[in-house]
Amino acid sequence: MKLAAIDIGSNAARLLISEVIDGTKGEPEFVKLNLLRIPLRLGMDVFTKGEIGPEREKMVIDSMKVFADLMRIYKVEHYRAAATSAMRDARNGEEIIKEVRNTSGINIEIISGDEEASLIYENHIAENMDKNYDYLYVDVGGGSTELTYYKDGKMEYEHSFNIGTIRLLNGLVTDDHWKEMKEAIKNNIESKNKLVAIGSGGNINKVFSMSKTKDKDPISDVTIRQFYNDLSELTVEERMTKHGFRQDRADVIVPALEIVKNVLSWAGIHKMYVPKISVADGLIHNIYNNLQEKNK
Repeated sequence: MKLAAIDIGSNAARLLISEVIDGTKGEPEFVKLNLLRIPLRLGMDVFTKGEIGPEREKMVIDSMKVFADLMRIYKVEHYRAAATSAMRDARNGEEIIKEVRNTSGINIEIISGDEEASLIYENHIAENMDKNYDYLYVDVGGGSTELTYYKDGKMEYEHSFNIGTIRLLNGLVTDDHWKEMKEAIKNNIESKNKLVAIGSGGNINKVFSMSKTKDKDPISDVTIRQFYNDLSELTVEERMTKHGFRQDRADVIVPALEIVKNVLSWAGIHKMYVPKISVADGLIHNIYNNLQEKNK
């Protein structure tokens, strides 16, 4: 069975095409066939002007046509397209969604921050980890950061905060925003067990790769702070030259690390696992799980 997920975030749009096959242990295996990322940067318009401008609107429409063609080529049987923070906040979001539907046939849903957080958990990463730990999922996006706390294997708390990399770049995150996040963490995330974080998002994936940490090992809070300090001292151009970043990675990686280091500090967490999961992965699992429920 071939499934596709489209995640339209504040920084980029992603198309993930996966094939679900029967695994050796009777569990389904999700094999990635293609992953395409287009840096639409919708948040640059929405968080400063309140709407998506004509240039980026055309980028959205053209990108969805490409995504629709790829899904046809791969013979995708089921898909789900979800838009997050920027499209939620855009005055003309619904108009653009209607135009996308008319031009490419793709039906985009605008999902809430809480549903975005839930989709990350659809990957069920913690189920394969040490039961003696409690877990805080930290998903950093361009427009928002989703925190989901699992205690004794059960979700205890989830919340979406309007603190994201694009908002930070545009000076739209106030002291009150940070205070809200800090107090929420202090009041809702406490554990008698050891507490570790699970990170998702392109920026923490990039830092994890740069750190040379072995797969399935956690990256430490000390390492994350060091990368934040080192990269903060460089200009965007210097980050591109020294580390080979794309421009749309070079400018957001420092704000992303600022968010991660603050969350870890306020939660008293010293280790973060980075299993390369995303909203798109969660959408694929969500489609599959819903199909299984229907078949029952």
